[in-house]
Amino acid sequence: MTVRKNFIFDEETARTIEEIAKEKGLTQTKIVKDAIELLKKEYKKQKRLEALEKLAGSLTGKIGNIDAKEAKKQYLLEKYGY
Repeated sequence: MTVRKNFIFDEETARTIEEIAKEKGLTQTKIVKDAIELLKKEYKKQKRLEALEKLAGSLTGKIGNIDAKEAKKQYLLEKYGY
């Protein structure tokens, strides 16, 4: 499904869209759509990087003050004696 939208651009932007469309043999709609897709990819990449930075501290094997490896060792020692 397609949706019709009307946008208002300053003259320089409108001229740039038109020039790129002519040079590439594409419609102005396609040029704008491609530009939005690029922005969307960059936005998603930035969001993933921000999420990864938040997780960086949690990849140490610690949950709060508890070391996951030490907790597992303690569990195995108590349950199986080793």
